[in-house]
Amino acid sequence: MTERIAERVVVLDIVGLQPDHVDAETTPNLARLFDDGATTGAVPPFPAVTIPSQTTLSTGTAPATHGDVSNAEYDRETDTVELWGRNSGDRKRVWEVARDAGVETGALFFQHLYGTSADVAVTPKPIEDENNDLIEMNCWTNPDEFYEELREEYGHFPLHNYWGPAANAESSKWILSAAREATERYDPEMLWTYLPHLDYTGQSHGPDSEAFAGALSEIDELVGDYLSFLESTPAWEETAVVVVSEYGFHDVSNPVFPNRALREAGLMKTRDADDSGRIPDLDASEAFAVVDHQVAHVYCDQDAVETAREALEALDGIERILDGDDQAAYGIDHQNAGDLVLVADPDAWFAYYWWNEGETEAMPPYADSVDIHEKPGYDPCELFLGDTGFVSTDPSNVRGSHGRVDEETMPFFGIGGPAAPSLSLDGDIDMRQVAPTVLDLLGVHDEVEMPFEGASILAPTSELGPADD
Repeated sequence: MTERIAERVVVLDIVGLQPDHVDAETTPNLARLFDDGATTGAVPPFPAVTIPSQTTLSTGTAPATHGDVSNAEYDRETDTVELWGRNSGDRKRVWEVARDAGVETGALFFQHLYGTSADVAVTPKPIEDENNDLIEMNCWTNPDEFYEELREEYGHFPLHNYWGPAANAESSKWILSAAREATERYDPEMLWTYLPHLDYTGQSHGPDSEAFAGALSEIDELVGDYLSFLESTPAWEETAVVVVSEYGFHDVSNPVFPNRALREAGLMKTRDADDSGRIPDLDASEAFAVVDHQVAHVYCDQDAVETAREALEALDGIERILDGDDQAAYGIDHQNAGDLVLVADPDAWFAYYWWNEGETEAMPPYADSVDIHEKPGYDPCELFLGDTGFVSTDPSNVRGSHGRVDEETMPFFGIGGPAAPSLSLDGDIDMRQVAPTVLDLLGVHDEVEMPFEGASILAPTSELGPADD
């Protein structure tokens, strides 16, 4: 066993936080946490979007290894696309493998937590009808009774503040209440907590907006309250706090529509929906795009790849089209990736729309609703109220996006708290180094068998494995 540095490690995933956000004026509580700690940037995987980043954080491997190449999954066998639908399969995350090694662990609101073996876990699992309409809010928890206890104290998890036009700081506030209760009731030695609301403001208003500055103040105040709680616990002097982010934001003003180009080229096909409008006919399509912020995966019949490339090359807002060796260089060469992968310009992002403005008869019935099941790609327009339907169908509303890996959007990494080791971080770390670093803090790295591609930053050397190209 390696030397144990901390008796308790708390990991806070504050999405959208960047190194230049953490200072005494902007975020005084976070800045104070790192007075005797260390901070830097964390190079995310490509694409820098939620699920690829979270799986990299929790496994220490890149998308080319773990296979989470986007927030949406296209199933080639069933010709279906679903956002957020993939489960963790047989892949174990650090909170599960560490538990197998005897560490008490917890994970709150990370993706794909259903059925996790972490000692304490919370994740939304709303009860829906056959049309995917919400019947009742619910969460899956471990232990089973934990959500009922949380609900009695804090009410139902505010799903409408977690995503949609009403998304705001109330979601992060509720999650930090759950983190406090998890510590009071179970006090896991390792607790990972996902805090989302900067993400919404970054997309709806952009990273340079007054609204984003206000959201930074909100999250700093909420984290400050949570740190004050931790300071009151007996284990505080033996606690290290790791703060990490998944990505930063670009200001954007140029929505790009790859499915429009593919449809106009005769490659993407649609069919009549059951009620009205048109929906994708993926089985009949020769090529279609599954969009995800500033990245899009284009799945093609093999004899249609070059025709699709030609149709897409004519679009303004695409910086690169990746295939073959290009995908390997970006660490995304996996069977789940598209035959072509599009990378947007810094000021651009990809919208899933295949219909043109005013072509209402070609719109799908879910276009103006929040629908994470049916839409064949991520839709940030769900953050805005619509003029006719519930949510907007005007992509010009979107002011921020992410997915590219750029120096100016580098996410944050820091270690603070009384048990934080004395460190001098020279340059950005790789996000694959976070999980082994957490294990090193707890002194259990040697007892955990995980195929990490990066060394702990506490190790004598921190050379990355073959996935770093």
